[in-house]
Amino acid sequence: MKYAKIIGTGSYLPSLVFTNEDWEKRVNTSHQWIEERTGIHSRHIANAQETASYMGTEAAKLALEMAGVKPEELDLIIASTGAPDQIFPATACLIQKKLGAGTCGAFDVQAACSGFIYGLSIADQFIRTGQSKKILLVCTELMSRLINWSDRETCVLFGDGKEKCPKMLQRIYCLLTGYHNEKF
Repeated sequence: MKYAKIIGTGSYLPSLVFTNEDWEKRVNTSHQWIEERTGIHSRHIANAQETASYMGTEAAKLALEMAGVKPEELDLIIASTGAPDQIFPATACLIQKKLGAGTCGAFDVQAACSGFIYGLSIADQFIRTGQSKKILLVCTELMSRLINWSDRETCVLFGDGKEKCPKMLQRIYCLLTGYHNEKF
C-alpha cells in the first residue's frame, strides 16, 4: 500500500513583528485582553515585497533542502492561501516558476485556516493513487492585507507567513513523498 510521508519542512516569517502593545496604540484593546482570549503575544507582518508566493517560495526552498529533493523532481505543487498574489495564475504556479520546478502540476486550495488539512488530504490522495510521487505543499498567508485594522474583535488575531499559536500549529510547509509498505 502506498502512503504519504512528510520528508521535509520549512518556514518563513516576515521580519516585522507587531506586538499586542502595538495594537494598543491602534485600537481600544490591551495586551491582557488579547492574551486572555487568544494566547497571542505578537504576530509577523509582511512588507510590500513579501507576497504569498515570495514567502511560500522561501519556505519551500528550506523544505526541499531538508528533503534532499531538487525542484525539477517535483510532480505537483499545492499552495494553500486565502490571500494569493493574484487570482491567475495561481500562487502555486508562481512558486513553481520561482523554484524552477519545470512543468509539474500546480494549483491553489483556498480554504482559510483549514487549507493545510485540505492540502494534506489532497496530496495524500495523489500519492496513494500513484498519480504523484513527490509533492510540495505550501501554506502561505497574508492576512494583514485583508483584515480591517480598526476592528478590535478580529484584527488582533491575524499575522502573515507561518504563525505559532499556543496549543495549535497553524501553518506548516512540507514536502511529501510516496512510500510502499507491504505491512498494510
